[in-house]
Amino acid sequence: MNTNQTVLAVIGLSILTSLPVARVVAQAPPTPDQMVAALKQNLAESQKQLRQYEWVETTAISLKGEEKSRKQQRVYYGADGKLTKLPLGEPPAAAPAPSGGRRGGGKVKQQVVENKKNDMQEYMEKAAALIQQYVPPNPAQIQKAKDAGHMQMQPQPDGKLRVEFRNYVQPNDQMSIDVDAKAALLSGLSVATYLEKPEDAVTLNVRFATLADGTSYTAQTTLDAKAKNIRVVIENSGHRPLAR
Repeated sequence: MNTNQTVLAVIGLSILTSLPVARVVAQAPPTPDQMVAALKQNLAESQKQLRQYEWVETTAISLKGEEKSRKQQRVYYGADGKLTKLPLGEPPAAAPAPSGGRRGGGKVKQQVVENKKNDMQEYMEKAAALIQQYVPPNPAQIQKAKDAGHMQMQPQPDGKLRVEFRNYVQPNDQMSIDVDAKAALLSGLSVATYLEKPEDAVTLNVRFATLADGTSYTAQTTLDAKAKNIRVVIENSGHRPLAR
């Protein structure tokens, strides 16, 4: 597995375990303590629900709006409880450059391309490491943010509720969790943060969907690193019962 695939695996694993199921009391608006308790409980429930299924994960990476790579993997939880990803339709390896002829200029150009590719991979590794601090949300970190007064609950249209955590990992960042109170399901999760400097913004947006049996899952996740014009879109589809 190359560096790029490793980074995507890390991001994908984090996303798949990020509260796919929410059971929030749908009657009266919950108190902050009730909400924190529900979030903690759902961290455990999320993995249990998805272990019954396998699905296809499609990952597309774009640079400056141009898609650079796309790959698909079969995803499921193994008997050991670990997430397993198997490549589907892996493209053939690129043919080596032909030998002979005038290659001096070609070598320089190829080196420039390789340097840019390595820079992008290094940047994505840093972004993935940062996102891991947010997704899946850490129960202790959620409690810490609430106790510090950094948690707010904002009513939204159509019976939804947004739980916002500011200064969650670093100063002036924000993590928001959207809950459909009527259906008692998580509908979205977003993170606005940065790497080394505030202008080096990194965002993560997760959209959820529901299977026929009521199991909620991450349908689409978009990672944007605007400083580098990098976008990673991960889609999960084709869920079916896992045959043991």
